[in-house]
Amino acid sequence: MERKKILLVEDEVKLARFVELELQYEGYDVTVCHDGREGMNQIMDNLFDMILLDLMLPGLTGIEICRRVRKFSQVPIIMLTAKDEIMDKVAGLDSGADDYLTKPFAIEELLARMRVAFKHCEGTTVKKSLLQVQDLTIDTEKRMVTVDGKAVELTKKEYELLSYLVQNKNIVLTREQILNEVWGYSYIGETNVVDVYIRYLRSKIDEAFGNKYIHTIRGVGYYVKEE
Repeated sequence: MERKKILLVEDEVKLARFVELELQYEGYDVTVCHDGREGMNQIMDNLFDMILLDLMLPGLTGIEICRRVRKFSQVPIIMLTAKDEIMDKVAGLDSGADDYLTKPFAIEELLARMRVAFKHCEGTTVKKSLLQVQDLTIDTEKRMVTVDGKAVELTKKEYELLSYLVQNKNIVLTREQILNEVWGYSYIGETNVVDVYIRYLRSKIDEAFGNKYIHTIRGVGYYVKEE
């Protein structure tokens, strides 16, 4: 079986070396960069199965790298950073990251997050290419959302959240269910990240088009209603 190729972009040299050795021990092929621009060059010149990306980097920030990568690739990206504020996490995820791990972390947790991200990536193929509720349509092959024929621009996480809701229309989904499916694991005590993204979707869809698609069951969760 071919070894999965991992790019680690981390400016803390000792931490990068530690993670590199642990990943190599687990059977991964690891490339290490300590600078954002060097990391971006590696991404442009090579194919990686996953990117581990520090948020604060010299040259280019992790957020900027993530945004650039998402213009041409859906490779799994896990952010590694010392920042622990909810809006920092939202910013990282909103730029296209699949997951977010705060330093200091146990290597076992990183390995578990990587396995989840790989599994989630492999399982994102949806059987039906078109999902629909009322006049909202999701083309899963083109990853395009339209309302009454008008295109709606969504970030990666917004798109995945909306797709999950529409796939399960008329079913109330708890915040924990949404976190497990869309983010791949549970943010213990931080389920408000779901509320933040629901607000983003409502702003871009419900409020923008004057129709109520996403409904709230107070104290339970959210659902998309088919009229």
